[in-house]
Amino acid sequence: MTLRKPTKLEIYHVVKDYFFITIGLMSYAGAWATFLLPYQITTGGTTGIGAIIYYATGFPIQSTYFIVNAILMMFAFKLLGLKFCIKTSYSILLLTFLLWYFQKLINGPDGVAPLILGQGQEFMACIIGSVMCGFGLGVVFNVNGSTGGTDIIAAIVNKYKDISLGRMIQLCDVIIISSCYFVFHDLRRVIFGFVTLFIIGYVLDYVVNSARQSVQFFIFSKEYNKIADVINKKTHRGVTVFDGTGWYSKHNVKVLFVLASKRQSVEIFRLVKSIDSNAFISQSAVIGVFGEGFDKLKVKVNKKEEEAIEQVLIQDSKTHQS
Repeated sequence: MTLRKPTKLEIYHVVKDYFFITIGLMSYAGAWATFLLPYQITTGGTTGIGAIIYYATGFPIQSTYFIVNAILMMFAFKLLGLKFCIKTSYSILLLTFLLWYFQKLINGPDGVAPLILGQGQEFMACIIGSVMCGFGLGVVFNVNGSTGGTDIIAAIVNKYKDISLGRMIQLCDVIIISSCYFVFHDLRRVIFGFVTLFIIGYVLDYVVNSARQSVQFFIFSKEYNKIADVINKKTHRGVTVFDGTGWYSKHNVKVLFVLASKRQSVEIFRLVKSIDSNAFISQSAVIGVFGEGFDKLKVKVNKKEEEAIEQVLIQDSKTHQS
């Protein structure tokens, strides 16, 4: 069996994915080293577990993070596949290094991290740190990467269920944040942890959903065939042609229907204008698009529903035959 040589496009996509994973992890590690750890703020995930252990014992956060994720990866391999696990392993190793490196870079000669925002600025540190964490996680998830820990659990659930990643991670992390009370015996620390968790989830969902926003176009033009061809070839999006009737002119018209990602909107407008500057175009935002070229449909049908659907189809078939 000979291995197929990857194309330049495939290599480009792989390099791009790992580049964005690196950028996301730098933001995530920088937030921990600069804002969360110095102000003793806890959040969820294996980094949250590592932070609690670090606050209580001084054991390095990156070491706990690596050990816990190494165990979780043993269970993730069969469920998420080789491609996901390669990216996740890369993320775990890189984040372990970045957590160590940024702490070393920021900590003073005495090994203590300075309070960049000054004393008593825990809330501002909480806000800035959680925004950076959420942004970093969002960038990583957009290229189907993971930082490990509860992200692995969230990715497993999201693989089979259409559940928000941010909400799933929040559910996994509530216990971790609550447990910091037993270290500090301070409810403020728990509240800061939950504020951080909420902001991370919100920013994560915003980054992920912004990248996946879709739009739909209705295009009316006499040059519909040329427009359909160029959109199909240049944007690699499907085009559906509908028959219509202009009620004012009473003439038959062809209507092009196109679904595309939001970032392709300007390109589609330019393509249409280059062919027919008088074309009539309607653009609207779409909440969700599922299918080939877009998100996968992750709703599962249970056995009872399958049996009920089968019975309906059989009944309809008998009715048509009679």
